[in-house]
Amino acid sequence: MKRAMSLIICAALLLIILGGCTTLEYDSETGEYDDGAIIPVYLGTEQYNFDPGTAYTNDSMAKILSLLYVGLTSIDDNGKLELTLIDSYEIVDGNRDGEYKMMITLKDTSWSDGRAVQASDVVYAWKRLLDVDYDSEAACLLYDIKNAYAAKQGDASIDDVGITAPETLVVEIEFEESIDYTQFLRNLSSPALVPLREDIVTQTDDWAKKASTIVTSGPFQIKSVTYGEVLRLERSSYYFLDSEKNEYADKYVIPYRLETDYSLTLTQQLTAYVNNEIFYINEIPLSYRQSMLDQGYVTVEDEMSTHCYYFNMYNELFQNEKVRQALSAAIDREYIASSIVVFAKAATGFIPYGVTDGSVGTSFRDDVGTLIETTANLTEAQALLDESGINPSDYSFTIRYRAEDDVSAAIAEYTAEVWSSLGFTVTARSVSARQNSEDSTIYNDVFEQYYTVESAQSGQWDVLAIDYQMLSEEAWSALAPFATTFSGNGVELTSSTTDEEYPVTGHVTGYSSEEYDAIIEAAYAEKDSAKRAEILHEAEALLCEDLPIIPVIFNQNAYMYSSVLSGFESNYYSIVSFNRVKMDDYMTWKVLFDTTEASTEEE
Repeated sequence: MKRAMSLIICAALLLIILGGCTTLEYDSETGEYDDGAIIPVYLGTEQYNFDPGTAYTNDSMAKILSLLYVGLTSIDDNGKLELTLIDSYEIVDGNRDGEYKMMITLKDTSWSDGRAVQASDVVYAWKRLLDVDYDSEAACLLYDIKNAYAAKQGDASIDDVGITAPETLVVEIEFEESIDYTQFLRNLSSPALVPLREDIVTQTDDWAKKASTIVTSGPFQIKSVTYGEVLRLERSSYYFLDSEKNEYADKYVIPYRLETDYSLTLTQQLTAYVNNEIFYINEIPLSYRQSMLDQGYVTVEDEMSTHCYYFNMYNELFQNEKVRQALSAAIDREYIASSIVVFAKAATGFIPYGVTDGSVGTSFRDDVGTLIETTANLTEAQALLDESGINPSDYSFTIRYRAEDDVSAAIAEYTAEVWSSLGFTVTARSVSARQNSEDSTIYNDVFEQYYTVESAQSGQWDVLAIDYQMLSEEAWSALAPFATTFSGNGVELTSSTTDEEYPVTGHVTGYSSEEYDAIIEAAYAEKDSAKRAEILHEAEALLCEDLPIIPVIFNQNAYMYSSVLSGFESNYYSIVSFNRVKMDDYMTWKVLFDTTEASTEEE
């Protein structure tokens, strides 16, 4: 009797243990587990390209891409480094052969099509950024690697760059000299440095625009995307799951599907949220923000992102430093932050809060202080224009912003009015994506096409509204690209020069300063992170004096979620993770939201 009772207790305990291992409902008739919750959400403004190489001009882009790709490391909300794709690593710092290396062993996980993530995917992704034909501001994050900087300048072959894959899961990185290896690992949390598949990326220029051609390594995959209508993300069946073990599908990712309906306006999204038809909303209509905040419905976090205006300095008007300074002085950043955007802080420089100052727990922004006044000074603006020697009435220009972004639109309309009051003729104009003429199921992101040196040189834009995303927690990644040879835009290899030196393209704005270049060169040479940060203080100060860009506000991440959801976490970049999000009584809601017999992938 005692033995039978013990068996019953053990069986009950086993059921409790097994039940605690999954959130999925069990169907006793079929003997199968349900897939999990379907959660209608609004993740942010619509994106037309899911290539992580373009993740730094719009704040919604980085948030969505974080659901699709996994990096080698991550940084939690307290600033702690976490090894995400890395299983282990070994450092060789100046052995008898004078070698400086890091050997990284990757964890076992797979892409959304089932193929294993390999070291060669890391090598390809990083060499792609360093190729002279590929424009990427993230390239500077890799310049400590042997021959990386030289390859980007056309002075070495990409094959000479010290990144190799000696084994399927081992990445070997060779450095020029001893560096801050911990900071290098922290920089690998950048959304721009995630692994990519060469066989996928090279098959078509539009590989990252269609569900049928994109593969992802993160917790979710794109199951369906119809631009202007729906974006459907579904849990990846291969994200860290061991194929040889009978693991529950929700072991690492709880929700089955996240679905955004882009046919609804922002106001309609909010109405749907109130009516329990949407359970998470990442962008709240401007006119409702203050009331939602006052009622305590919104979670607000500082975001490592700065909304700013890029000047086209190939335009004669913006070559005049006094003009740029006058336009900056005329903007009331406090008004924009508090009265227009609400979820923002007035920018006091280019580098936002959250960026460290050489070590964990420090603040670059706090240590540097205020470099730009946050209230408008129209008297100073007019005096600067008088010094510039130009007549504002002789000039007209346009502020271009993403059509899908109502925050950028509101700021641009205000700014155009202020700048027009100085005598200029200023227009705020939205930039919409265009349907591809050869394949109507995909769209081309026209705004990203403007964000090139070629477009600037040909005068296709005057001022661009950019949500600049910090590519790492270190100020280096944001400040270095304004230096001519650190822009990430490579060189022109078709040069006819006879001295065998190829002209460097430089920053997209056309900004060129020998003084600034020298500061960044000094910062690059300094491998001690704390000392480098001190040099970068000088760089930001000069940038905010020359103003090839105008920092406007520091963006904040603001979102609301239903009381039936729990388990949200944010990382150091204030990007929300859905991995552990649970939905109470999800089967009841699923009946309402599962409108498809089976998700059909777009052809």
